[in-house]
Amino acid sequence: MSVASELDTLYQNHSRRILATLIRLLGEFELAEEAMHEAFALALQQWAQDGVPANPTAWLISTGRFRAIDQIRRNQTARRYAPLLADQEEPEDEAAELDYDAPGIEDDRLRLIFTCCHPALATETQLAMTLREMCGLTTEQVARGLLQQPSTVAQRIVRAKRKIRDAGIPYEVPDAEALPARLNAVLQVIYLMFNEAYSSSQGDVIVNVDLAAEAIRLTRLLQALLQSMLQTFSQTEAPNPSQRADITGLLALLLLQDSRRAARQDDTGRLITLEEQDRQRWNHAQIAEGVQCLNRALTQGPAGIYTLQAAIAALHAQAASYQDTDWRQIVGLYDALYRLSPSPVIALNRAVAVAMVDGPEAGLQLVDELASAGRLQNYHLLHAARADFYRRMGNGAAARDAYEKALALTEQAPERAFLQARLAALTGIAKKV
Repeated sequence: MSVASELDTLYQNHSRRILATLIRLLGEFELAEEAMHEAFALALQQWAQDGVPANPTAWLISTGRFRAIDQIRRNQTARRYAPLLADQEEPEDEAAELDYDAPGIEDDRLRLIFTCCHPALATETQLAMTLREMCGLTTEQVARGLLQQPSTVAQRIVRAKRKIRDAGIPYEVPDAEALPARLNAVLQVIYLMFNEAYSSSQGDVIVNVDLAAEAIRLTRLLQALLQSMLQTFSQTEAPNPSQRADITGLLALLLLQDSRRAARQDDTGRLITLEEQDRQRWNHAQIAEGVQCLNRALTQGPAGIYTLQAAIAALHAQAASYQDTDWRQIVGLYDALYRLSPSPVIALNRAVAVAMVDGPEAGLQLVDELASAGRLQNYHLLHAARADFYRRMGNGAAARDAYEKALALTEQAPERAFLQARLAALTGIAKKV
């Protein structure tokens, strides 16, 4: 593998961890971002001459840190960074390696999540900031995930970084007293992080395996952190039972969803729908662990949004076939979920389940109600669901129109290929209409 290819792989898989550690070491988002990119640029030159170091990620962290210190010394705004310089040690070797496997570095991304989810920032800003910095998503991807305009998201991120810097918001996991108030935002961020990993918004692959694994790892880390802190909580400080259940429920959901990863795309890159997936390729050990977590969450407290979604995922995971799935129970779970979180995406997913129970006409009516209310008009899955309902009803012309709208709104290559294949298959149906 060439140095350029290896660096590209490192950037795709590890850049967010490197950035998180550099933010901890340097205390500045913008400075850390500049340092990381400069380290990658230097690596492209130096590794071509000297070879790839034994611990390339540690080399990038260390080099980025020392280059940032040099930049501060050269910068006319050095006075602003004087306290930072006072805390930095002189490097004996600018490429000296850090212990990348040390617990402190492993926890850096959790620290970064808590920093981005500080209560001084508005909830939507917390989400936008974390998805951008933690997941490395583009502003456009973040905007799609939050159903907002890219310009709005970009402004929020810029203001958030400025506020973190000017207010001196600490880069740390909060103490026992502050943790409960921050948990909900952190759980939501990890959930959205996994959603992007589970169905990438663009590119040639459906699942970002590394990002999905990182979301699961962070949820486990958060669960262990909470467990270790429980003995220090007072009666009034302790997370309520629903929060503890939510962490366990989120872990159950991520494990159950991720268990289907190997069956969702074939060797040619073709998207495989849930109905067509080979269930023997599902990770059944992961399903078993997910179901155990779900059962534990149900005993820890009231079923929240993650636990209810995990229950839906468990019904899919445990069904012998697509046709044997208990769709009626899934509709009931979506009813409960919508009462807790009345979002249009949940309403759309419920409509799909209703169509499996009562037929595509019933699902289409619900989707049309969503669309007429002006909700999800730019969400490709709404148009894809409508197209599928029309296809099953034998209305090829209407299905074609809906598939074309879905195609115009998606950038993920496997989804586009799937929609194009469905369009091509409509020829015979269209002639009958």
